Amino acid sequence: MAMTSSIPYLLRAINEWILDNNQTPYLVVDAEVEGTEVPLDYVNDGQIVLNISPTAVRGLEINNQNVYFSGRFSGQAYDIFVPIAAVMGIIAKENGEGMWFPREDSPDEPPPEDPDDEGPKGPPSLRIVK
Repeated sequence: MAMTSSIPYLLRAINEWILDNNQTPYLVVDAEVEGTEVPLDYVNDGQIVLNISPTAVRGLEINNQNVYFSGRFSGQAYDIFVPIAAVMGIIAKENGEGMWFPREDSPDEPPPEDPDDEGPKGPPSLRIVK
């Protein structure tokens, strides 16, 4: 049985850790992932960095599917919506400490099989080594 992505769990934990250390959490987002809603004027090379500290945003929610909150950019309010698949990392502004996440395929799609893969066939076998 496939497990859900660990990214939202790690994202919540690292965000709390950064805040507990009196640092500013910045969320690094791939703005080109489908469903991502961020102010396009602030996207650079397909990415956007978002300050998600409690003083910068309202209503921050990090659930297992997405991150959303309200924030201001140059005084204009925006509702931000980021699918978990678009989250590239979370770092502390002050020192760069945090975590970068691997890019994941959609959990609904199994990884493609390589027909040339010469991996073991059949059930696994164990042997006692003394």
